[in-house]
Amino acid sequence: MEPEEIGKRIKLLREVRGLKKNTLANLAGVAPTYLNDIEAGRKCPTVAYLSYICQGLNISLSEFFAEDSVMIDVSNLSEQQRILLNNFIKSL
Repeated sequence: MEPEEIGKRIKLLREVRGLKKNTLANLAGVAPTYLNDIEAGRKCPTVAYLSYICQGLNISLSEFFAEDSVMIDVSNLSEQQRILLNNFIKSL
């Protein structure tokens, strides 16, 4: 997986969960600027840092790399729609 793909996947997973970059950075124990660089595809995290980010997203590394996982682009959703989607996903 290329750095751009990793960053895009992290961003989508973060947005689906309704997390701000700073919130995920705090949950993962990484610097917000580092997370920003990863999401932008400028940096590629080590396995250890990706593991911390996955913990912040409440998923495993294997779930992150799963081929059959569904990715949803939520960038066009309103904040209220993201909250509703996040609550729905948590209820599953």
